[in-house]
Amino acid sequence: MSVSIVQLGTPRAADEGLRIGTVRRPPRGVPKSEFGKRNYYDVWLPILSPTPELVSEALAAETDREWAAFARKFRAQMNSGDASKVLDTLAALSTTTNFSVGCYCDDENRCHRSILRQLLKDRGAEVK
Repeated sequence: MSVSIVQLGTPRAADEGLRIGTVRRPPRGVPKSEFGKRNYYDVWLPILSPTPELVSEALAAETDREWAAFARKFRAQMNSGDASKVLDTLAALSTTTNFSVGCYCDDENRCHRSILRQLLKDRGAEVK
């Protein structure tokens, strides 16, 4: 069993399981009833997305230094409060069931899902 880190809106892997959207906003122009059918997500979990201010910072990051500053702030956001508890829960669930978490970004290396990948691994998650 494991958690997969995916780009929302892409075709699902056969063993991917429940797809969790860790995005601030739902997909534009897509009816809620179609989110799962169009491979966006089955469950929306915006607590695992950056704050609107951090989203702006991530989108504006042009250098590795700027990206590292965003990543540091996002890790701090995820390691406190309810987000930390949700990550602990997902890490534990990854040992008993398949599911995936994702975002819309094309490049995982410049997406918060790369940080979620590491945060889950740090908590002992089985990550593909």
